[in-house]
Amino acid sequence: MPPEAALPPLRTALMPEAWRRPALQLALGWAVLLLLTWADWSEMARQWWDASTYNHILLVPPIIAWLVQQRWPELSKLAPQPWWPGLVLLAGGLLGWLAGSVLGINTFSQLGAVVLLQAAVAVLLGPRVVAGLLFPLAYMFFLVPFGDEIVPALQAITAEMAVALTHASGVPAVIDGVFIDTPVGLFEVAEACSGVKFLVAMVALGTLVAHLCFASWKRRALFMAAAVVVPVLANGVRAWGTIYIAQSQGVEFAAGIDHIVYGWIFFAVVMAMVLGVSWRFFDRSPDDALIDAAALEASPLLARLAMDRPARVP
Repeated sequence: MPPEAALPPLRTALMPEAWRRPALQLALGWAVLLLLTWADWSEMARQWWDASTYNHILLVPPIIAWLVQQRWPELSKLAPQPWWPGLVLLAGGLLGWLAGSVLGINTFSQLGAVVLLQAAVAVLLGPRVVAGLLFPLAYMFFLVPFGDEIVPALQAITAEMAVALTHASGVPAVIDGVFIDTPVGLFEVAEACSGVKFLVAMVALGTLVAHLCFASWKRRALFMAAAVVVPVLANGVRAWGTIYIAQSQGVEFAAGIDHIVYGWIFFAVVMAMVLGVSWRFFDRSPDDALIDAAALEASPLLARLAMDRPARVP
């Protein structure tokens, strides 16, 4: 058998004929949209790199690429098609981006920049492909730095938990907002101690794990609840531990321990604890396909959205 008969051309193996033109159009469309919203993407990238709260977002783009790659064997069986109703989503993204830019609200303009990329997929590839890529497309929202808005609330929760545990451990303390007065000194639950960076990272990780490891929506919801609640509770315990150690070992010693623990070590411990407890409840096999191309093709809802024409009867 001649070699060219044994192996298909590399181009055909990687990209089916039906996908070549739409994929090129999508690449060009994304390039134009990225240029249009370049200032927002530059600002987001700066925050990913410089702000410790958002360092975890550096992992989101490769995760999205991996999620798409996992779906590709089934996704490549679909035939992309232009979908003009997707222009409504494109207009919504453009409106949000413009509003955020004019009002100087970064979160709005950055969300709009992400929605524009998502909308381009809908316009150029159609509803069936969007359905197949629904989770990776939704996961793109984690590219937007968020969390600073809830810092004051997290500071208050952490302070209340810390003072309650301090009282329970027999140490007198008086709370005034985010300040806790104890016999050895005054402690402040500062913004850096609110636990926001671990909470937002845990929500991003929890969403990925819930999607990949659970089939039951009830179990996914319970796991996500744990991914939100456990880091908040753990941060309150950490703050109390710092105060409690300071009573016997001194404030400087306690602060030194806190700086060691209060880093990614803390996040790793909390993450391992949540995953360890949840492991036995995972109900999705790693071998299960993430999407089913045949089911997407046969879906009456997607057929209506795609405005498929009924086959002619000869």
